[in-house]
Amino acid sequence: MDGFKFTELPDDKILKELNSYDSFTQILLANRGITTAEEADKFLNPDYERDSHDPFLILNMEKAVSRVLEAVDKEEKIVVFGDYDCDGIPGSVILHDFFEKIEYKNFSNYIPHRHKEGYGLNTTAIDGFMRNGIKLIITVDLAITDIDEVRYAQSLGIDVIITDHHLPQAILPPAYAIINSKQSDDKYPDKMLSGAGVAFKLVQALIKKRGAEWGIKKGWEKWLLDMAGLATIADMVPLTGENRLIAYYGLKVLRKSPRVGLQKLLRKVNIDQSTLTEEDVSFMIAPRINAASRMDIPYEAFRLLSTDDEEISDVLSDHLHNLNDTRKGLVAGMMREAKIRVEEREMKDVIVVGNPNWRSGVLGLLASRLVEDYGRPAFVWGRGEETELKGSCRSNGTVNMVDFMTSVREDFFINVGGHEFSGGFSISRENIHLLEDELISVYGKVRKEEYIVPKVLIDCTMTLDEVNDITYGKIEKLAPYGVGNPKPTFLFENIEITAVKNFGKEKNHLELVFQNSRGEKISAIGFFTGISDFKKEIIVGSVVNLIATFEKSFFKNRPEIRLKIVDII
Repeated sequence: MDGFKFTELPDDKILKELNSYDSFTQILLANRGITTAEEADKFLNPDYERDSHDPFLILNMEKAVSRVLEAVDKEEKIVVFGDYDCDGIPGSVILHDFFEKIEYKNFSNYIPHRHKEGYGLNTTAIDGFMRNGIKLIITVDLAITDIDEVRYAQSLGIDVIITDHHLPQAILPPAYAIINSKQSDDKYPDKMLSGAGVAFKLVQALIKKRGAEWGIKKGWEKWLLDMAGLATIADMVPLTGENRLIAYYGLKVLRKSPRVGLQKLLRKVNIDQSTLTEEDVSFMIAPRINAASRMDIPYEAFRLLSTDDEEISDVLSDHLHNLNDTRKGLVAGMMREAKIRVEEREMKDVIVVGNPNWRSGVLGLLASRLVEDYGRPAFVWGRGEETELKGSCRSNGTVNMVDFMTSVREDFFINVGGHEFSGGFSISRENIHLLEDELISVYGKVRKEEYIVPKVLIDCTMTLDEVNDITYGKIEKLAPYGVGNPKPTFLFENIEITAVKNFGKEKNHLELVFQNSRGEKISAIGFFTGISDFKKEIIVGSVVNLIATFEKSFFKNRPEIRLKIVDII
């Protein structure tokens, strides 16, 4: 069964530790590395007070808080400079809501235009801040590598507080304070916060320091967890440790969030706010927030999440929804072109493909799909400046992308940045022709020796009789699922297909129907999936082995437990 791995039953020691749980829950917990009663209780019952770390444990937090409070006391102009994705934008909303809460008027939010300004701080924007009398820049989800830009701002008398979660390089920007728990000498217990998560910790620290004076009730900051949770899920950071807490409570707040823009957007995509799931965030909300920067003006997404105006929310939710539809069509066309280019040449260790006309905002999506389809690191480049091109890259797990890009010869790239698994770069038009050879020449040196092709973990075998509310309820207790906490996957052996249907406007989704021992219908859904996608013949009467996850559908307000197809063998 290529690509899949069966779990082994927990040993007696683990079973003894987890004996207060039923056998099914014991298996799910053990498969996620939770092997003691204490770990299980903490995992299944997140507690905000217990599991939220003191924000002042983050290096430089005290210094950053003091500078923000000084600015507030002196009524200095502050600008919150956030990244343009579904991490930086929610993080910017967190700081916006905080300043609104303390009734501080001398602040503004700035989201750079992806295509006109590029990623990170830029001197043109900083010049504008100087003319407007800005004295403090607080970044969200960016600037950890912006050495020259931060130095320039500081030279103009503008202090910079960096809040970021990207990997710091050997030389750090000369900022007034850097809040990033990935710094080598940082002692904070959790190194994997999202950018919005770091911004949330700054607000948490500010309230801890002076919340009583501002008249902020204890726990008010929990209302900001809708944005921190949205970003934590969307940015695919591990949903373990404090991130699990943020995502867990974030979903709870999202389900009752009073934000009118969010409510309008959810109605636009037919999602019941009260039953919102992490998959709704990942596949429905985040793409529409990101569509603003990929296709148009990212500040519009910020406005949607921060406004309390019904009319503005109506217009912006329509706009982002339409932008996302346009984005999907654009990516589909680019993907067809990219595949033709990849497959007409000899396959190498690294995929490098591009077109100077490709829109830079969607290159990351393209790179991700190429990694999925071909199992290799992918570098995709497209439209940039007059003398340079922009690109995005994604790893297949064999290599750290930041290490990869910084291992080529010096000055080969104009600029690089990112995470272990994803990154961005700019490169001269001359060097783009040498990019593939340069990357392949160093790939063998930076490839991880211990890398093993990852396999989807099958938690256990099940029968169709077990597809019910009781089983779903047990699975739901371990949610939210994501990186570091994969959704439980099950094998259903030798089950007969009783119906095959295609559905959706374009008939590009697949539904298979099975029956349990009581003659009840059990549906299995595959979105953007057809019968030709499987090696097994998919016809009525076929007996198949189905690998699937559970989900709860609320289509037409009718709750239904069904399966989601992972593979058919």
